Amino acid sequence: DPAAGAELDGLEDFAGRFPGWAQLLEKRHRRVLELERTIETLSDRLTHDPHLAAALHEMISTITAIRSTASILAETRELEPEWRDRFHRNINEDADRLAHSAKALVGYLDSTEDTEEIELSSPQDELDAFLGDSGYHMPLLEELEAVDVEALVERQEVLQSSAARAMARSYLNRYAKDAKAMPLPQTIAALGQHGLNPSALAAHFQVDLASVMRRLAEIPLGAAGRAVGLVSCDASGTMTFRKAVDGFTLPRFGAACPLWPLFRALSQPMVPVRQVVQQAGRGSGVFVTYSIAQPSGPVSFDTPPLFEAYMLILPLESGERPPEDAVEVGVSCRICPREACPGRREPSILTDGF
Repeated sequence: DPAAGAELDGLEDFAGRFPGWAQLLEKRHRRVLELERTIETLSDRLTHDPHLAAALHEMISTITAIRSTASILAETRELEPEWRDRFHRNINEDADRLAHSAKALVGYLDSTEDTEEIELSSPQDELDAFLGDSGYHMPLLEELEAVDVEALVERQEVLQSSAARAMARSYLNRYAKDAKAMPLPQTIAALGQHGLNPSALAAHFQVDLASVMRRLAEIPLGAAGRAVGLVSCDASGTMTFRKAVDGFTLPRFGAACPLWPLFRALSQPMVPVRQVVQQAGRGSGVFVTYSIAQPSGPVSFDTPPLFEAYMLILPLESGERPPEDAVEVGVSCRICPREACPGRREPSILTDGF
């Protein structure tokens, strides 16, 4: 390192006078280089393996929760038995969740590409697996005749919990409603006329923008001419639907990037938002997004409406030049390499984790 100011002309003299120290320094230097390569490798894998980074984030969050609860128990001497028992129960549940996450992570790291299976840890994961297995397309529901949704759900082995089955029933019922409003043959024909233009398609079928976005995510792979991704969230910002597209990573655990146009739409309901974005990190693509937030149910004068937001994610067409005004966004703060971000809510393990 030239900046260290070491006297290179005296190196041979040092090695001759202190051979033991010279050998020790050489071994330490080799070890430092090995550790630097290890850190670089781990950082690279965290950048390109969102499941690994998200799983580590989940473990860190659980450890933090256990530490906070234990701190309360240790520092609060006069604590009511009811609260003490509650804190003990929280520590036990968090410890069990930590052990479960660690076991799943070890299994994930030990698995090969051919045998790798990501463990389903929540009803949302079960629903995502069910939809992913079907390619987000349900041929039975494309038939305009009545379909027994309950029987269809009960036949799905991946839907193990009652919560996941309830979520699947809700999704499939809405799918059937969207398919009736935008039949598949007419939708494909309209795509040939209007392309992937949500506004034009909404006007063509006389439906709202959210219905068009859901429908574009439901049609068979290749019918749209290019990949289509879609995410939705409720009024709390929690993602309720995830259909990923190559190059745009969606978080499996925790919250998403607050810079996503999805949340901009949520902050200004009923206002359509079109934004070109690029995710931070190597290998990410440029995408055109269309977002809208609208009431999730009927509105009335007696109660304030609850909103849900949708973001359609479309990669640029082949040969299309990326615009210069693309907004850089992340996946989730905990695994985002972007520095000095105004939306950051917590440090990134990619820069501060080692």
